[in-house]
Amino acid sequence: MRETTVGIGAGAENFTGGAGTTDMVLNIGPQHPATHGVLRLRLVLDGERIVTAEPVIGYMHRGAEKLFEARDYRQIIMLANRHDWLSAFSNELGVVLGVERMLGMEVPERAVWVRTLLAELNRVLNHLMFLGSYPLELGGITPIFHAFSGREDLQHVLEEASGGRMHYMFNRVGGLKEDLPAGWAGRVRAAVAVVRSQLPVFEELVLGNEIFRARTAGVGVLTRAQAEAYGVSGPIARASGLDLDLRRDDPYLAYGSEELRRVLTVVTREEGDCLARFECLLEQTANALDLADACLDKLAELAPGPVNLRLPKVLKAPEGSTYAWTENPLGVNGYYLVSRGDKTPWRLKLRSASFNNVQALTELLPGTLVADMVAILGSMFFVVGDIDK
Repeated sequence: MRETTVGIGAGAENFTGGAGTTDMVLNIGPQHPATHGVLRLRLVLDGERIVTAEPVIGYMHRGAEKLFEARDYRQIIMLANRHDWLSAFSNELGVVLGVERMLGMEVPERAVWVRTLLAELNRVLNHLMFLGSYPLELGGITPIFHAFSGREDLQHVLEEASGGRMHYMFNRVGGLKEDLPAGWAGRVRAAVAVVRSQLPVFEELVLGNEIFRARTAGVGVLTRAQAEAYGVSGPIARASGLDLDLRRDDPYLAYGSEELRRVLTVVTREEGDCLARFECLLEQTANALDLADACLDKLAELAPGPVNLRLPKVLKAPEGSTYAWTENPLGVNGYYLVSRGDKTPWRLKLRSASFNNVQALTELLPGTLVADMVAILGSMFFVVGDIDK
């Protein structure tokens, strides 16, 4: 069997072994060929067709779960918000919800609604990245400029509130770091309106493009049974007909309120192909903007009040365990927290969406052409830091 290593930018190919068989082992990466991080794919090819595919992970592993055990409950928020670097606020949220559940805390109502608002804005930021980068991976450069224009508008208001552009560190056990700046809500409404006005561009420029549709329709079909078997979640699972969204099915924050239940729409498709996954992502972005507007409406009605609780100098969770899961932008994100009554977790196990989602590549890639590999890979919408943790 002949083995080839392809390194993007390496400028060289290495061949080992004999050439007596038709099968070839092709290593894609680990230098970021449209893989959203340092991921390696080990493919076995028969000509141009993929026979087997094995995602090889671990190149970015930073040992976050072990580091959780050496940091107190205030410090682990900093570690948690970095594994999916496009969903930092949502990552923080899962940790603080778990700790608050262990402590039996009820955070102020204003903090609940602000958290919900920021979680939906973070969802839009995440989705805009993929709405722009996926067409780029298929050869269309224009959509990413529109996507980053909208991201900048939202990042400006998030930076104004939290002080950070990517790693916000705005959640705290018991609420939020501080209240929102004066006049901030109006600036958020304006940013949301701008991003909403840009979404038709993706409808016309991407979904209306016959080349894009030819590259994605019927390509990389993930069945509902496969999605369930691999624990796939988020827009990828919903594109395969798996109607699951924790915001509706196990509400947290303000998602169980009457105001948001009327607005929340769980977007699904039945086709399960690359095109369906992109369509779900786009429609979910529009719904997240609607949810953000609904949160702003509710915050305008609330009387001024605190956004956090006063905590002891040394915060210790009582002995026991809990599991807190949230509907992160890329899928189900869960933290299994075990405490022995200390100021640090005894164990904090992370269930990340991308880790489960990327495993489905072993089912999606075999039988397809090498030319379709990037189309399938990009449509899985994963972040490699979320896989390697």
